[in-house]
Amino acid sequence: MTERPTILFVGINPGATSGKVGHHFAGPGNPFYRLLFASGLTSEQLVAADDQRLVEWNYALVNIVGRTTRTAAELTREELVRGREQLARKVKAMKPEVVALVGVTLYPIVFGRTSTPGPGPKPELLEGARVFVVPNPSGLNATYPTFEAKLPWFVALAEFANVKARASRR
Repeated sequence: MTERPTILFVGINPGATSGKVGHHFAGPGNPFYRLLFASGLTSEQLVAADDQRLVEWNYALVNIVGRTTRTAAELTREELVRGREQLARKVKAMKPEVVALVGVTLYPIVFGRTSTPGPGPKPELLEGARVFVVPNPSGLNATYPTFEAKLPWFVALAEFANVKARASRR
């Protein structure tokens, strides 16, 4: 884990494949790492087995809930509330510059809201960190079903975090 990451990526919980192999965003066809590369957030094309290498770009990854499920709908309200509290403690300890919520459904969970405002920068701070929401890269995402639909939001995150990974790595 990197100290004071530029971006702390926050997922909701491990899907079936990620839970089985022990790496973030490992589902078949999940384009998370392709999106990082195409947007300029990383200067190399990574795969899920490389998730620990994100520290090379000063990034970190965590989940709200550690329990593996087939879909996030299987998570209980209690797990999500506990996860939100744990996330706040992690952010406070890690002091990232930006918290990137990976999936629009995370925003209401993290901030206790009832509405989902969509991707992009958010006005709230989380323990002092700026917040940005990107679409969930999962193939189950019906609102942003294609790589092309998701990519502009990852590009916007790179701009928001002032990241130029293609030019230099940490």
